[in-house]
Amino acid sequence: MPSTSRATRDGRPLTFTEQARRAQFVGLTIKVIAEHGYAGCSLQRIADAAGVTKAAVLYHFASKAALVRAAYQEVISQLTAHVGALVEQAAGPAEAVEAYIRGLIGHLAAHPDHVRVIVEALDDDHDTAIPDRPGSPSRWRALAALIDAAKETRAYRRDVDSRVLAIMIGGAIDALIAESRQDSAFDAAAAAGALVDVVRRSAGSS
Repeated sequence: MPSTSRATRDGRPLTFTEQARRAQFVGLTIKVIAEHGYAGCSLQRIADAAGVTKAAVLYHFASKAALVRAAYQEVISQLTAHVGALVEQAAGPAEAVEAYIRGLIGHLAAHPDHVRVIVEALDDDHDTAIPDRPGSPSRWRALAALIDAAKETRAYRRDVDSRVLAIMIGGAIDALIAESRQDSAFDAAAAAGALVDVVRRSAGSS
């Protein structure tokens, strides 16, 4: 969920009004980036969309990069909360892997505006100072841990390389989401099911 509720200003917790205003700016930033890209996202455009002055935006966010980082963190928070809840509800480790796949694809396919925020925020040409990178280990470690748990219960074969499989699944998810962005008729849910079937066939113990 949004980190604004935990933010501080000058060493003091934000007031409810400040939290609400920051959340408004973050939400508008997500919309503006989705419509105009990073280059078309400016503090003035955010201010105009909110019906306030640019100075009002700067009161909460010192720069465009800071605002984009906040928008990125909001998008990631919503994604991880959604997928995490599905994984926790899974009946077992193998089901948790499948919940991860279906949840990630389902959420991103349903929120193309969030996908563009992620893509634009992590673009090397944009100086957002976000440490996450498309190829960073953090992208596959959580899924690899789920795969390891499935191996421990023998739902998956013990010889499955969890890192390799996690990276492969991540790459497949990226490709499927890219396709869904290009083709509005693309059935992301069916694609997620197909990927789950591939994982079952390649990693399943039976």
